[in-house]
Amino acid sequence: MELPIIYHSDYVAPLPDGHRFPMAKFQKLYELLLNDGVAQIEQFHTPTRPPQELIELVHTPEYVQAYCEGTLEPKVQRRIGLPWSPALANRTCVAVGGTILTAQLALSQGLACNTAGGTHHAFPSYGSGFCIFNDLAIACRVLQKMGLVRKILIVDLDVHQGDGTAFIFQDDESVFTFSMHCEVNFPGTKQTSDLDVSLPIGMEDDAYLQTLAKYLPDLLSDIKPDLIFYDAGVDPHIGDRLGKLALTDTGLFRREMQVLSTCINAGYPVACVIGGGYADDMESLVWRHSLLHRAASQVFRQYKL
Repeated sequence: MELPIIYHSDYVAPLPDGHRFPMAKFQKLYELLLNDGVAQIEQFHTPTRPPQELIELVHTPEYVQAYCEGTLEPKVQRRIGLPWSPALANRTCVAVGGTILTAQLALSQGLACNTAGGTHHAFPSYGSGFCIFNDLAIACRVLQKMGLVRKILIVDLDVHQGDGTAFIFQDDESVFTFSMHCEVNFPGTKQTSDLDVSLPIGMEDDAYLQTLAKYLPDLLSDIKPDLIFYDAGVDPHIGDRLGKLALTDTGLFRREMQVLSTCINAGYPVACVIGGGYADDMESLVWRHSLLHRAASQVFRQYKL
């Protein structure tokens, strides 16, 4: 048995020329994992677009319908930061299906990784910060509705606070939100996660990993989740243009190994999404995202999942 990885060609939705959001990274990540032998074609699982009513477990029907039909008010559309198209709307929904499938496979296999996901800035009635629908929150609700899990832990290590996720679950004891992010960064107005750890600008590898080690093991002991969602954003990297922290490639790989080993060793299944990453050098960015899958493959074999 090998690590389950989720990918779909619809993750790659074309955007107008000159738009800087790196949609191409999803296809390039898939190709890199194959070309480097990190994964074989048989390991990839194909998600489907979920029914609209599942997206509406988190988002208002009015918002879901308006986005899918392309009738959002211009102000609401601008807040998302991505130009609307039918292809992007479909990609957004398929990506939600990918995170749902990732979670289901994590429950059955112990560990699974998406090649997309982590849209944690989406709120119930609007999107924000390149995030349209909150795939993490929707997957939580779907699995709970299916009776597969009760208690969920979200470990969000994207450099930006998972404000949408925090808001959605602010009064819900069944989902614990942990966000470790750069203090002086988007979003300007932070929400209240169950645990927020704000980091100073310029924090480097060792200090970052020591901070993470201070919190994660105790969270596992206290919460005892049925499932962990791990948002492995690579925007804490020193070369990220939206990050403001100073992790290296080595630091990111150590982080992935630390999170996955800590959780799997304690006996908790982990569903991983790639989160944010913004760099002008596409090859470097894709390499950073691949570190999650490289670490997960190593942990999957090490623990004989």
